Amino acid sequence: MTQQVGFVGLGKMGGNMVHRIRRDSEHEVVAFARRERSVQQAVEHGATGASSLRDLVRKLRAPRMVWLMLPAGAPTEETIDKLVRLLERGDLIIDGGNSRWTDDKRRARELRRHGIEYVDVGVSGGVWGLELGYCMMIGGPQRGVRRLAPILDVLAPETGEHSRAAIGRRGWLHFGPAGAGHYVKMVHNGVEYGLMQAYAEGFEVFDKCEYELDNAKIAHLWMQGSVVRSWLCELAARAFEADGNELAAIEGYTEDSGEGRWTIADATAHDVPTPVITASLHARLRSRGNGEFADRVLAALRNQFGGHAVKPAPGQEGSR
Repeated sequence: MTQQVGFVGLGKMGGNMVHRIRRDSEHEVVAFARRERSVQQAVEHGATGASSLRDLVRKLRAPRMVWLMLPAGAPTEETIDKLVRLLERGDLIIDGGNSRWTDDKRRARELRRHGIEYVDVGVSGGVWGLELGYCMMIGGPQRGVRRLAPILDVLAPETGEHSRAAIGRRGWLHFGPAGAGHYVKMVHNGVEYGLMQAYAEGFEVFDKCEYELDNAKIAHLWMQGSVVRSWLCELAARAFEADGNELAAIEGYTEDSGEGRWTIADATAHDVPTPVITASLHARLRSRGNGEFADRVLAALRNQFGGHAVKPAPGQEGSR
């Protein structure tokens, strides 16, 4: 059965999701974003463009489905607040961003009072999802998920034969009530932090060792039956090929989007030690210049209690 869905937010993921739906199915999409160019690109891929949230809702048939692909926090909250005043009982809001699961639980309660259903979808796949599909972790009421299932089936990849009996033929799964999807995605991202950090540390050892090693070839080799083969390893090979063995043009500055922090906080609340995820988050914090003052304090304390030499800061060579 052909479905119709509205999409709000047409960035790298949202725009590609609209493209995949229109390319691979007969489902209809009404698309809105603040940037007119993003809406135009969605129209070029077969979507119907909308000039505002009101226009998007007007172009959707009841009962409506509106999928948000927006940054977590204020952008998502503000958009939901506006949609509540435009939608009707029986409509469905889907949050496909990286919202915190506790926000999902609150929103579901608030929207239920208006007769609006709410489904949270943790989406993994990044810019490669257009071609490879999106792994999706779902939370929310069974009825809302059933309505959304035809869209999920198009967005998700086919499952491998060893997983099909466990989770079905497409790469998405409903985990429970509101918040369950984003909770599983949150921990997924925490695990991702640790995996990325392990690869990064391994390649730094290669960078410092006595041998002249080709990092791209190592990553390619590890993909050939090694126990550490993974998609991240494949992407490492691509990165070294694109930017060189030293990655010299890239600054070692790494942001975090919040899920690692939330994973650590909830793990701590349940007395679950997460040393790898915690250390990987701390590595990201240090990559942004944090910790330099603590390093100076350490050097000063060693100097004070043991008379150990300190290294003058640049430009301060003659001040001590």
